[in-house]
Amino acid sequence: MASDKKAKRIGIVTAGGDCPGINAAIRGVGKTAILEYGMEVIGISSGFLGLINHEYVELDETQLSGILTLGGTILGTSRENPFKKSSSVNSIDKPKLIRKHYKEMGLDALVCIGGNGTQRTAGLLSEEGLNIIGIPKTIDNDVWGTDITFGFDSALLIATDAIDRLHTTANSHKRIMVIEVMGHHAGWLALYSGMAGGGDVILIPEIEFDINIVAKYLTKRALNKKPYSIVVVAEGIPCPKGKKAASYIAEQIQELTNLETRETILGYIQRGGSPSPMDRLLATRYGAYAVELIAKEKFGLMVSSLGDTITDVPLKEVAGKLRTVPKDHPLIEKAERMGVCFGNCVV
Repeated sequence: MASDKKAKRIGIVTAGGDCPGINAAIRGVGKTAILEYGMEVIGISSGFLGLINHEYVELDETQLSGILTLGGTILGTSRENPFKKSSSVNSIDKPKLIRKHYKEMGLDALVCIGGNGTQRTAGLLSEEGLNIIGIPKTIDNDVWGTDITFGFDSALLIATDAIDRLHTTANSHKRIMVIEVMGHHAGWLALYSGMAGGGDVILIPEIEFDINIVAKYLTKRALNKKPYSIVVVAEGIPCPKGKKAASYIAEQIQELTNLETRETILGYIQRGGSPSPMDRLLATRYGAYAVELIAKEKFGLMVSSLGDTITDVPLKEVAGKLRTVPKDHPLIEKAERMGVCFGNCVV
């Protein structure tokens, strides 16, 4: 129900890499703001670049209809970091420009939807005096302060489906198949898709591996009449500069085992397409909760999920931290008992 006070005017910005569920979050913010609180909603174009260039569009309920299932972001995105220092003598003071345009747009609050870089920028803008609420999204699931980010479940479905398909071709040709999934610093997607897809070897950035152990494990499988093997690797595992993780691991396995090995790199396909039902629900809940915080005039916070509870954490606690896979994670322990190799011990 709308307040008797002047309606709040809020902005929404989507920044960083795209992922399934962003539009669901925009819709969750916008519909809750308009229908429940009578707020005005402004969509900022192209991430923080839109705040710098003063590019925005006013959103009404009609524009928010039909976007729940859409991939990408109707607002556009960019990787613009307004706090990155420029070497140019005549460089623009971007944070100052953002503060100016924030006031000119008449904003009472700004919702920043994005991953680690976006939440770090959101925290800095909060320190600049802007009323900020962060919403975490990334397929890597590596934002500190929340158990899960939207985008992860959709990417997990895509990666698992790809692994399922590789099982049949690997079996047909009696090959070792190496599949690379996203995850620069955190192995959540590789771990979960590897387990869900029945991977025999899973390599993640958090666990130091020995390629010789991997080779011995795969050779042992072949000697035990296992006709094929599936190796799931995160893109961020250590490998020589200029080499893709899957290509490097496949080359090493072929050389050390003399077993026919092929690689598949999923790439950006993991970030595209319609969000999963779980991501639609999570993004919607995040969006609605963000508006509740704004209505209560609680700022400098990031919406988060702890257990099944939607809550919040201070943005200043999120910045500069990564949520990585603990080496003693229960899923890793369970996987090792089932014979999955992480390249750190002979199974």
